[in-house]
Amino acid sequence: MAPAASNESHGPLTVWEGPAIGLLDLDAFFASVEQLDHPEWRGKPVIVGGSADRRGVVSTASYEARRFGVHSAMPAATARRLCPQAIWTRGHYDRYKELSSAVMGILVDETPLVEQVSIDEAFFDVSPGRFSHENPVAICRRVQERVSRLGVTCSIGLGVNKTVAKIASEREKPRGLTVVLPGTEGAFLAPLPVGCMSGIGPATQERLRRMGVRTLGDLARSDKDELEHEFGIIGPRMAERAAGLERSRVSEAAAEDEVKSVSNERTFAEDLVDERDILAAISSISEMVARRLRRRGLKGRTVTLRLKFDVSHAKSAQCAMSCQTDDGRVIGHEARALLRKVWQPGESVRLVGVGVSSFDGERDVQLPLFGGEDVADGSGRDLSALGRVTDALRERYGDDVVGYGHELRLKGGTTGTAPMNKADF
Repeated sequence: MAPAASNESHGPLTVWEGPAIGLLDLDAFFASVEQLDHPEWRGKPVIVGGSADRRGVVSTASYEARRFGVHSAMPAATARRLCPQAIWTRGHYDRYKELSSAVMGILVDETPLVEQVSIDEAFFDVSPGRFSHENPVAICRRVQERVSRLGVTCSIGLGVNKTVAKIASEREKPRGLTVVLPGTEGAFLAPLPVGCMSGIGPATQERLRRMGVRTLGDLARSDKDELEHEFGIIGPRMAERAAGLERSRVSEAAAEDEVKSVSNERTFAEDLVDERDILAAISSISEMVARRLRRRGLKGRTVTLRLKFDVSHAKSAQCAMSCQTDDGRVIGHEARALLRKVWQPGESVRLVGVGVSSFDGERDVQLPLFGGEDVADGSGRDLSALGRVTDALRERYGDDVVGYGHELRLKGGTTGTAPMNKADF
């Protein structure tokens, strides 16, 4: 009997029958690109992130830094304490996008069914007989070799569906190729903790633990009615995925279709207390979100405001608009109106976040005037094209070439962590 999973970097190929879906994950991507572009940094701990003195956060750590316990999303001050000899950089997102595009091009050379889910991850379908009669494992080996020639490395998980591929991609890093042969996915998944499966966070893990469910095998064997009672329709679906029975589809359009929200947030070097500063932050971040929406060709109708007061205390509120928009001034207007729902005068604000969601339905509807003030400046002049003009200027000359007045109020007040949302590709 074939093993449930194996590292297939070398050795004979097993005949593959049925679906073959891979998940490519670029290894410590941002840090790897920095080491590629700075040869003197190779073999040394490198951290991409914000300032340790200004409440920055780690975006990515090289494997040399990870040996000291540094990981993504860790406070920069903690990372500096764990690895004081690390080389720090705020990062170069345009460069990361350039390398990411080259990697995705390699995948497209092998199959048209490539679903990019973030700047450093993509699913791809190499099922025999669809677009190639070659063994899927051989294709994955070739992809890894071609990626390595770019100067970075990747790990790949290969299985019969997305859930298996995603989990397999995490089993052997860096430069891993973990193959879960058809028919062995149940045995591969069963001993793993439930937290290994995407979509199961700490809160869900705790609810499952109270039900006596700790492993994916436990989840697969759980009573479906009990799961539905506890989690709704998603409960039985979790059990199906845990058993390896998910049926997945990979398509070019899926990455955009599955976008649920677009958001940005900023942590400030010093807490914001003045209401004018908080409102300015909301306006500035709303413009960032709008720019990302326009880049993706999306418009949304739900606005969410999130404030964080300390490490463990946060509040959020949201509202639904009558029509969809990608206008930063409209989004900012709605987000500012939510402030008093989550903040009281005198409270210190550590982080401000704004998000937009609800992209379903028509995408070309412009939100109507708020008494003439949402797309105009009060003088009757239509400013609906202003955001796009600003986008074009910033794309050509850099983010600092033009800005709004509220951005000047907080200039230099953030932590230095660059806005490198992995989903923004």
